[in-house]
Amino acid sequence: MPPTDLIFDDGEPLESNRHRIAMNVLIRSLQQAWADRNDFYTGGNMFIYYSSTQARNNDFRGPDFFAVLNVDGTIPRQGWVVWEENGRYPDVIVELMSPSTARVDKVTKKEIYQQTFRTPDYFVYDPFDPNSLQGWHLDANQNYQPLTANEHGWLWCQRLSLWLGTWDGTVDRETAIWLRFYDADGNLIPLPEEAAQAKAEAAQAQAEAAQAQAEAAQAQAERLAARLRELGEDPDI
Repeated sequence: MPPTDLIFDDGEPLESNRHRIAMNVLIRSLQQAWADRNDFYTGGNMFIYYSSTQARNNDFRGPDFFAVLNVDGTIPRQGWVVWEENGRYPDVIVELMSPSTARVDKVTKKEIYQQTFRTPDYFVYDPFDPNSLQGWHLDANQNYQPLTANEHGWLWCQRLSLWLGTWDGTVDRETAIWLRFYDADGNLIPLPEEAAQAKAEAAQAQAEAAQAQAEAAQAQAERLAARLRELGEDPDI
């Protein structure tokens, strides 16, 4: 029988505040990209339980970001327990590295994600090193093959049909080069607050355009009235 006394919090914080923000950026932007969908689950810094031995020894910490497709995303979860999810493993995983975790992320965890999870798309990135992005895709022989970057240095995530690349900007009052999602056409996937701001700016621009149009119409009417008066006509009749 699978264990039932699972631990979902190991009390270990993320490497830094930047790592925390980087994780939330990926989670929130994917949720924004698929705001009209409930058939996926995305989380981060959560335990993924996949075996009784691993659960007993508590010897494996969950990924910093992961996404599982074709599941009910509305169900609240403390962690991802494979035997309670019909054997489903993550379709995409991103590990946010640091110098102390790089080897584990690129060797130990990579082997687990390839051999046990069979996760199709795996990426690693150090939020303090803009040139550290690497990614792999599972081939037909169930082996990870390195992904080749495009002209922007982005990597294609096949399972999400999105690009994963860097973006220089400020999020939560911290300026850095963040890992962000881009759509197939190269457009940045916004965070919810960015989408709300863009919507407000578009509404403001539309209102200003309508006001300018009304003012132009009023000016034209006034010019016409002045011309009629010059001709001895009453524009009010």
